[in-house]
Amino acid sequence: MNLLHNRICASDKWAEKVRTGLFPAVLDDLDLGGEVLEIGPGLGVTTRLLAERVPKLTALEVDEKYVALLRRRLDTEIVHGDAADMPFPDASFTGVVCFTMLHHVPSPALQDRVFAEACRVLRPGGVFAGSDGQPSLRFRLIHLRDTLVPVDPSTLPARLTAAGFEDVRVWRMPGRVNFTARRPG
Repeated sequence: MNLLHNRICASDKWAEKVRTGLFPAVLDDLDLGGEVLEIGPGLGVTTRLLAERVPKLTALEVDEKYVALLRRRLDTEIVHGDAADMPFPDASFTGVVCFTMLHHVPSPALQDRVFAEACRVLRPGGVFAGSDGQPSLRFRLIHLRDTLVPVDPSTLPARLTAAGFEDVRVWRMPGRVNFTARRPG
């Protein structure tokens, strides 16, 4: 992430938006179970807030500098690894979540690998949920010289189904696409 993006994602304003808007919209009606994986926590705002909601949280982060930062700041298991090739056994988690990170995955094909891996590491009946930003001038400016591959809400249901999920639900909020899906079983 670039400097501006880092500043925004570390801000109290962003944390409040996650706590009062994003999380209630996506998570309030879900039971993630007792062992949850967060993919791509970045600076850890969502991780800190998730840790207040779930009994056991593991976070998977690809960027080594964020891994080191998160390990210093949080009392949560932080694993260094790639979400498109997760270092976890099949059926390890009761819930998997990702917030505002999918657009940092450099291609739709790799995003599809992330979806497939999320399905693989979920226990049967487990929930995959998340949200990602949608293109706007502000969103694009925040991502100058940064990876930006927005998720197309119109193709997301088919992509999640192709990854192995059922009960797929995709909905939009201003500037966001949200989703939930369930691993069969």
